[in-house]
Amino acid sequence: MSKVQGGMKCVKYLLFVFNFIFWLSGLLVLAVGLWLRFDPETVELLTGKGAPDTFFIAVYILLGAGGLMMIVGFFGCFGAVRESQCLLASFFACLLIIFGAEIAAGVFGFINKEQIVEEVQKFYSSSISDVSNPNSTAIADIYHRTLNCCGGSTSEVPNDLCADVAPDTQIIGMIFSMVLCCAIRNSREVI
Repeated sequence: MSKVQGGMKCVKYLLFVFNFIFWLSGLLVLAVGLWLRFDPETVELLTGKGAPDTFFIAVYILLGAGGLMMIVGFFGCFGAVRESQCLLASFFACLLIIFGAEIAAGVFGFINKEQIVEEVQKFYSSSISDVSNPNSTAIADIYHRTLNCCGGSTSEVPNDLCADVAPDTQIIGMIFSMVLCCAIRNSREVI
């Protein structure tokens, strides 16, 4: 029988749905990371002449992020369904750590933005200007989706390759987990 009642029951199911989507996203990120690491064509394309030296580091970060997202999603899903304070508190702590890491990465990127922008632009320009490369449109599409941009000054790629980026929903997950965690604690104190 459920311990929470009323509006907290809605928060419980919203938290479960949020975390199930988060877990599926982690599975997708992990699958993309594995594909990038082990697909021979992708490895050949991104380790060739002019490719950034940090490709495999980025792939391993992608694999780690996917695995972490799956673990955090599991804590949230199972904690919400079982109404476990321990799992919900672990979920909140993991989201707080991830949020802190995102802020640290943002500060690092801001401090080193000139070098990062220069390296990315150099690889983008060399990939697009190489007419012998049949994958130049695919590279442009990857850049446009990842960076949410519509081409560069030297590109003749159409501007319709940009994708919409979904807003970040981690803060909502942190709020829901703490509200549900407190509701579970309060319902245990009443009984």
